[in-house]
This record gives sequence, C-alpha cells and structure tokens, in this order.
Amino acid sequence: MALDALSDVSDEALLVLYANGDPWAARALTLRLTPRLLGFAAWMLADRTEAEDVTQEAMLRLWRMAPDWRQGEAKVATWLYRVASNLCLDRLRKSRPRGLDEVAEPEDAAPGVVARLIGADRMLALDKALAALPDRQRQAVVLRHIEGLTNPEIAAVMDIGVEAVESLVARGKKGLTALLSGRRAELGFEDGD
Repeated sequence: MALDALSDVSDEALLVLYANGDPWAARALTLRLTPRLLGFAAWMLADRTEAEDVTQEAMLRLWRMAPDWRQGEAKVATWLYRVASNLCLDRLRKSRPRGLDEVAEPEDAAPGVVARLIGADRMLALDKALAALPDRQRQAVVLRHIEGLTNPEIAAVMDIGVEAVESLVARGKKGLTALLSGRRAELGFEDGD
C-alpha cells in the first residue's frame, strides 16, 4: 500500500497494518507522530539530543508492542505521549542541573533581526521558567499549552484524573506568571500584549 493511500487511515489502524507486516504503515505512522513527539520531548528536556533519544526509544517501544496492541483501550498518540513523558521524567530525575549557558538558544524563523532577537529572548525566558516548575506541572503545561492535548488526553498520558490535570495546569500557569511577570518590558511586551 502506498504512503499517500495511508494519509487518512487512523493511527490505530496503521499500527495494526504494521503489526501485520505493512512497512508503509510504519513509515506513515512515524512521519505523523515523530515530529510532535520530538517537540514535546525537546520542551520537557531542553536538550535536542536527549529529546531525539527519547523519541527514538518511544517509537521503538511502539513497534515492539504493535503485535499485542488492543484496539479501543487507548489512542496510539496518547499511549506514545505517556511513554515519552515517563522517559523524559526518568532523564530529568537523573540529570544534574544545567546552567543557562549550556542550553542552546531555540531557533526562531521570524523575519527581522529584532523580531528574531525578541523571539529568542522570549523562548529562552519561557524555557527557563518551564525548567523552574516542578516536573509534573511542567509536563501538564507543555502537554496542554504547547502540544495542544485535551485534559482527558493529558490525564491518560500522566495516569491521573482530569481534576488533577486541571490543578497541575493551573498551578503551572500561576508559577509561570510569577516567574515571568516582572519581565514584560524586558521581553518586548507592551501594555495589552
């Protein structure tokens, strides 16, 4: 089956096709899920190399368990985010604190030099503020506001209730506000932004 023909096939169906020997299904699922998973891991870890390792490990685990996938129990993307979340949290627990100088500045495709500098400063400030949050709050905020998952999806990823997700996100946002509130002018925000 050609890659184009698989563009409208659900993640779950692609996984079943892969388990039944369809290499195109694996490619389609990889192309669909890997960029989002890599972005999530990069936000969680603030290290592109570590994020790539987490993404690769999560995808390998997906391929290993494909023959045993039980349809209807979980969405593939939710399961994959949960695996990546656990891998990220494991790495965060083992890692030593890093200085701001060791964190690569995020790339920004904004057109002008000034816009790129302001954007880089904002991203660095957000990255630093996210890193200052407790791990579970950071995980919930990144999944909700950066990855765009719904609260029930986040609850499934984090293996907690929806109310706990709401609490973690609210506390995380409050923490980010406290960390960033005195930096509005420095980060190029004017009143009303």
